Amino acid sequence: MTVKTSERFLSLDVFRGLTIALMILVNTPGTGAEMYPYLVHAQWFGFTLADLVFPSFLFAVGNAMSFSMRRFQEAVPADFWKKVLKRTAIIFLLGFLMYWFPFFEFNDGQLQLSPFSETRVMGVLQRIALCYFFGAVLVRYFSVKAIFIACIVMLLAYWGILYAFGEPGRELEMATNAAAKFDFTILGEGHIYKKDAIPFDPEGILSTLPSIVNVLAGYLAGVFIRRKGKSFETIAKLMLAGFIIFALAEWWGLIFPISKKLWTSPFALLTIGLNLSMLAALIFAVELKNIKFGSDFFNTFGKNPLVIYLFSELFYITLRLIPVNENQDAFEWVSEEIFQRIFPGSFGALMTAIVFMLVCWALGYWMDKKKIYVKI
Repeated sequence: MTVKTSERFLSLDVFRGLTIALMILVNTPGTGAEMYPYLVHAQWFGFTLADLVFPSFLFAVGNAMSFSMRRFQEAVPADFWKKVLKRTAIIFLLGFLMYWFPFFEFNDGQLQLSPFSETRVMGVLQRIALCYFFGAVLVRYFSVKAIFIACIVMLLAYWGILYAFGEPGRELEMATNAAAKFDFTILGEGHIYKKDAIPFDPEGILSTLPSIVNVLAGYLAGVFIRRKGKSFETIAKLMLAGFIIFALAEWWGLIFPISKKLWTSPFALLTIGLNLSMLAALIFAVELKNIKFGSDFFNTFGKNPLVIYLFSELFYITLRLIPVNENQDAFEWVSEEIFQRIFPGSFGALMTAIVFMLVCWALGYWMDKKKIYVKI
């Protein structure tokens, strides 16, 4: 069943585009100075604005699912599984190839294929793929009430797993938690993210479990919005739900600390609470008050989110591979020799990220003008 135009919510499209814009901004800080703390991920425990970005995108995936899954629910099982498995495989593979890029490296003056044994397997797109898969299956076969119960079970189960299988007394430390042990056992150290204090994958296998709840929460919110429509009642109930969930997360966080890298259950709830409030605010501004300022800008990101995200990552990697002098690559040179000279300090690092994000937006704008929309 195709969703009618009248059923579309511009606020949901703006929300999705906003998350892509912020994701690029957070991922490409300028060099030569420290970025503002709230735009940098928390070291381990704690929470910053940067930590909200990825969960918000998962929430947006769930939102979109509430508009598209009705036709999957009505489709025959073979068509459903073919579509879901194909989409999951493509997104996962694109994520893996992105980390393998540029595929070749120089070793003793010889051009060689980058070793698969040292390529990260999990990552942002891979987590999106897995969350989409499990979310789609639950949406297909479970009722709304059953999905809500499943969310509670997954959050409690993850809490129990971390404390049951982590090193006693050190269950939530980076090197000794159950999620890290599981990833090392299944993937091996060569396939783990290595740019943190120690090899540890913040988008690992086991920690994907609570992140599925972010997708399902987005789906449940989408179902509620479709049923209730664009009204003050919808906004009030979303705000109330967001506040209750946020408060619950803060209370739970007193005994189970909030951590984005470990994706603890209170972290999932905290981000869901904030996303519900953000969505309510956007519905009020965009749908009821008809405030369109900035909506076209963010909607441009939302029309081709996968292409724009992939471009941002591959373009950034490419710039970091191009040497300009003995001490700087192309990205460093632009950031330090241009932006840091005009805007010294953290503001220069931020301006570098903003300009980079605008370059990515320009690609999306061009694709939109050419009516090029890449769908998987």
